[in-house]
Amino acid sequence: MSRASWRERIEAARAERAAAARTRVRRTVSHRDGARCQVDGRSLLNFCGNDYLGLSQHFAVINALQDAAAREGGGGVASHLVCGHHALHDALERELADWLGYPRALLFGSGFLANLAVGQALLDDESLCVQDRLNHASLIDAARLAGCRLRRYPHADPEGALRQLRSLPESVAMLATDGVFSMDGDVAPLRELALVARVQKALLYVDDAHGVGVLGADGRGSVAAARLGVEEVPLQLATLGKALGGYGAAVLGDEALIGHLAETARPYLYTTALPPAQAAATLAAVKLARSEHWRRDKLRELTGRFRERARQAGLKLLDSQTPIQPVLCGDDSRALAMAQSLEQAGYWVAAIRPPTVPEGSARLRVTLSALHGVGDVDGLVAALAKARDRADLGVAVTA
Repeated sequence: MSRASWRERIEAARAERAAAARTRVRRTVSHRDGARCQVDGRSLLNFCGNDYLGLSQHFAVINALQDAAAREGGGGVASHLVCGHHALHDALERELADWLGYPRALLFGSGFLANLAVGQALLDDESLCVQDRLNHASLIDAARLAGCRLRRYPHADPEGALRQLRSLPESVAMLATDGVFSMDGDVAPLRELALVARVQKALLYVDDAHGVGVLGADGRGSVAAARLGVEEVPLQLATLGKALGGYGAAVLGDEALIGHLAETARPYLYTTALPPAQAAATLAAVKLARSEHWRRDKLRELTGRFRERARQAGLKLLDSQTPIQPVLCGDDSRALAMAQSLEQAGYWVAAIRPPTVPEGSARLRVTLSALHGVGDVDGLVAALAKARDRADLGVAVTA
C-alpha cells in the first residue's frame, strides 16, 4: 500500500480554493504615511486596517519606542519568568489595569496567544466552554485545543447561551464572547450575558480586541460601556495592536486568575517576552488613548457620516455603530471584483470571504480611523457605489 502524498493533498486543496474564489494573496506595504500606504508601487488610502485611533505613527509613540530601544535593545531576551520581565513590561501592565479597572494585567505576544493561554490554563476535558457562533477563531481554537466540551450558541443570543450552559450543569463552565465582533462590527449583549453567567455560575470571558480604546468612557471598551466590571466580567482581553497601534495583548482579571495564568499558561511560560521598547511605545499609546477623547469623537462622527452616505447610496450594511462597517456583497467573486474596483480608484478595502465569515456573506470590511477625513469617507462611499454598479453590470476591471 502506498502512502498518500502531502503534495497532492495540498495541490488539491489549493485548486478547490481557487475554484471557489477563495485564494489568499499577501500584499506588501513599502511605506505608510498616515492613512495612506504604498502598495505595489501605488498610493492607496487604507480603509482595512485596525489603527482606529491613529496612534501607530504618533510622534510620542515612536519617540518612546526609539528611546527605549536605544537604552534597552531591540529584543525581549527571554520569557517573563526567566529573565525577560522588564520594568517597562511591569509599568505597562499596571497602566492597563488602572485604565480598564482591573486588579492585574498580564502581557502576551498576541491576542491569539492570550486566548490560547486562557483556554489551556482554565479548561480541561471535564470543562464546558460556551461561545458565540461568530467568535474570533482564536477563541474557538483555544477551546478545541484545551480538549473541553465546546458548545456554540446563535450569534448575540443570551437565551441560546443559557440553554448551552444548562446542557451540562455539573461542569466547570466558561462563557466566552467577543466584545465587538471583528467581521460584523456589532457589540455583544454583555449585560444579558453577564446575568446568564452569574445564574449559571460560569466565568464570563470577554475578548475586547476591537472595543478597547474605541468604546466606553475614556475608551475603556465594551465591558465598561455596558457598565460592567471585574465582578461581572472576571476576565477580559485587550489587544495592543489595534486601537493602541502597537503589538501584543494583555489579559486582565483579579489576582487569583491572573496569578494562575502567570504560573500555568504555556503560551506565557514558554515564549519570549515582548521587546521592552514595544512596551514603552504601547505605554505612551495608552496614555494618549486615555486622554485624547477627540479621537473617539471623530471616529463616531466619521462612522455616522459613512453610514448615512452609504444608506443614501443604497449600499447594504450591517447594524454596526463601531468603526467596523461591513458592506455586504454576498458572492465571493463579487466581493473580489468590488475590492479590485476600489483599488483602481485608490482605496484599499479587503474582501472578506468564507470561512472567515459564514457562507453567502462575503463582504468588504471597511474600517474607519481617526486618521481619515470627511472627504476621505465621502470619496470612499462614491467609489463603493461605483464598484457595486460595475459588479452589477459584470464590467471587468483592468489593471
